[in-house]
Amino acid sequence: MKACQGSGYGAPEDMLKVETSVKIPSLADIPKRQRKDWAIIKVHAVALAPGDCRVLGGKTAPLQGPPSFPYTPGGDVCGTITELDSDAPADLPFKIGERVCAMFHEAPRGALGEYAAVHVSSVCSKVPDNVRSVGAASLGSSGPAAIALFDRIKEGDRVLILGAGGGVGSLLCQLDRIKGASFVAGVSSDSDRLTEKPLAVDAAVDYTKRDPFDKEVWQSKKFDVIIDLASGGWLKLLEKSKSGKESIVKTAKEGGRYLTLCPDESTFEAHTWWAILKIFLFPALWRAMYSRLTTRGRLPKYTYAIGLPSKRTDLDRILQFVSDDQVVPCIDSRGPFPFTTEGIVAAFKLQESRHVKGKVVICVADE
Repeated sequence: MKACQGSGYGAPEDMLKVETSVKIPSLADIPKRQRKDWAIIKVHAVALAPGDCRVLGGKTAPLQGPPSFPYTPGGDVCGTITELDSDAPADLPFKIGERVCAMFHEAPRGALGEYAAVHVSSVCSKVPDNVRSVGAASLGSSGPAAIALFDRIKEGDRVLILGAGGGVGSLLCQLDRIKGASFVAGVSSDSDRLTEKPLAVDAAVDYTKRDPFDKEVWQSKKFDVIIDLASGGWLKLLEKSKSGKESIVKTAKEGGRYLTLCPDESTFEAHTWWAILKIFLFPALWRAMYSRLTTRGRLPKYTYAIGLPSKRTDLDRILQFVSDDQVVPCIDSRGPFPFTTEGIVAAFKLQESRHVKGKVVICVADE
């Protein structure tokens, strides 16, 4: 089959190439005891995420790197099932011939080919007939992440989303309205896009031109929730608090919350589990404790939504919102990218830039 192959760790233009003689994956390649949890799909579209670039760059090589080279990159995928094990769970909500979208399993690898193996017993959902494959692929990991944050929003909340223009942020701008947020504001380098449909936030700030933490109207009418999808927001709040400046978010005592999926730095490198704990777990635990105990009168309550979902429930929910025309998947207008070496390299370089407007999607085949 035709598939993208990564020849090693490095830059996309040096390591990625579409080959035409790659072995088609089969359930026979999977250990017998595990086959019931897997399916083979004919791939329609693949969406990229930051993890795809980390794997290719070797930033987390011992933890997420491929067992050998060359490897097939790509994790979030949509396609049609061509093979299911005879012992597959009886309660699977799909069958051979039906479209599914899936989040990567264990590490973002294996999707960017004409065929791929997907883990059907975890985050893998049937795609409604009226949802396009490119849109469904874009929801693989960003959809469940957005739902996890959406569930923490309360009716009437004033919400500020940092990194509102990305894959998760573009969904949250729409989801928060469904939840009944009274005011939704976004921060992005393209503030005009945030105020247009389908995102249609009430107010937007271009962070390259103005510091949203100094916006006077927000200091006088504070947010109930800050959702940080861009990294570094908590450090800004600490800086403002220590300087005695007025905050734009309510304190924990007043019901203020700070929600994030990100460490302090948007790009990181970790080659051991200890390094991962130092980046993700230890700061999150310490902040969660002191923001609830010693700084309740100065800072919002800190919550780090650690981990990706392991069940399909949240993916089912976001797909239903899309099917019901309540949410629109946002695909970067520079794509979908073609399934060629040049197209895939361009897609990876755009993902690396961290200036994606929605999601980066590669179209592998027609639906």
